[in-house]
Amino acid sequence: MRSVADRIRHALSFEILGLALVTPLGALIFDMPMSDIGVVGVVGATIATVWNYLYNLGFDHAMNAWTGTTQKSVLQRIVHAALFEAGLLLILMPFIAWYLGIGIWEAFVMDVAFALFYMVYAFVFNWAY
Repeated sequence: MRSVADRIRHALSFEILGLALVTPLGALIFDMPMSDIGVVGVVGATIATVWNYLYNLGFDHAMNAWTGTTQKSVLQRIVHAALFEAGLLLILMPFIAWYLGIGIWEAFVMDVAFALFYMVYAFVFNWAY
């Protein structure tokens, strides 16, 4: 299993790079001020960093208990990323609707778009890491 320092380095580098990519893309795609998307991104990244640490720690312990290793196959990486994003979607959607003053459906669409971006990004980042 990875050390605490490595888990922190992993989570922070993931969120910083993700934020640098998603803020300008989100502002462009949703035609919103970059400052608004930036706030949503920073709050989302902060929440996601804590979620990332707790989720990955739990996932690694579960994998180790079930399989005797924390090494993930491609299918396990896909499931890992999908479950992470589903949990984050449930946490962030109400905040997005409230902060941007949009309806829950619009927040859902925006959150799903961010989740799809981050699902692909998480798969590539974690494989490369």
